[in-house]
Amino acid sequence: MRCLVALLMLASASAQAGEIVFYRCTDASGALTVQNMPCPKGMQTQSRKVMQAVETPPPPPPLAVPLPPALPQLMAAPVVAPPEPAKPVVVAPPPVPLPDLFQCRTREGQTYFSESSEPPSRCVAMQVTGLDGNPNTGAGEACEVMRDTCTAIDPAQRCATWQQWVNEAESAWRFAAASQAEQLQKHHQRLQSLLEGSDCSTQKP
Repeated sequence: MRCLVALLMLASASAQAGEIVFYRCTDASGALTVQNMPCPKGMQTQSRKVMQAVETPPPPPPLAVPLPPALPQLMAAPVVAPPEPAKPVVVAPPPVPLPDLFQCRTREGQTYFSESSEPPSRCVAMQVTGLDGNPNTGAGEACEVMRDTCTAIDPAQRCATWQQWVNEAESAWRFAAASQAEQLQKHHQRLQSLLEGSDCSTQKP
């Protein structure tokens, strides 16, 4: 135990002094003690030795580990939205000129519109009389072929007149008897289609 204490004291002194003096001491019982201070009273000094203390070298500096070179920062490429698909271009068909329009008049004074300057002739029934002039004794049937007179519509009034004809055809269809409604409806739809596909549809009223 004494030797252990002496060694600890030796280590402590070696860190503080440049020289260390060791004393070998024995007590009355003959026990040996090595210490770095003079032997106390009651102990005999066996030897005294001076030694140069070895300073504890400072710890080595930490090893500098070189950092890896910084990677160049990549610039984010701008996000470009994909182009929108081209929409199909719908080209409207060019307007078609309306057919010529005529206003016709019957022998009875009635007027109507027609696309022909010479509408079909009409056969008007005639009264048949007997040889004596009596209508009650007449035999057979007879009719008179009549043709309506037609006049071309002024080109300046062409669109307005066509619209008037379409309106009249619609009224005739809506107020017609059930037996004639389907035929008159088809007639109105045809006239309306011609008017909407013509150059008159682009003109303001």
